[in-house]
Amino acid sequence: VQLQASGGGLVQPGGSLRLSCAASGSISSVNRMAWYRQAPGKRRELVALITSSGSTNYADFVKGRFTISRDNANNTMYLQMNTLKPEDTAVYYCNVGSRSLAGQYQDSWGQGTLVTVSS
Repeated sequence: VQLQASGGGLVQPGGSLRLSCAASGSISSVNRMAWYRQAPGKRRELVALITSSGSTNYADFVKGRFTISRDNANNTMYLQMNTLKPEDTAVYYCNVGSRSLAGQYQDSWGQGTLVTVSS
């Protein structure tokens, strides 16, 4: 499975960005999709996840500001980030749980996209 993440960049505090993550390869079904982030010197942490049925879960530090969504037809996930704060600066990684064409479970990570919130 290949995950292509995009949409990161430099934004001022209070601004918005939209991240995308497209999954391709040997996939029969995509289950859990999630965004994680890792700031310099810190551990990787879960930001938000969305199940195949559309149920979502958010870390407390992004509730009310970030929205996760997915396009099942295109195996693509999005993260709309609003009211960004300097502490949101991090490399954002997409993570996808899927089933291969042979039925095996696959846990895949994207390459990461850098989000920098600074004036």
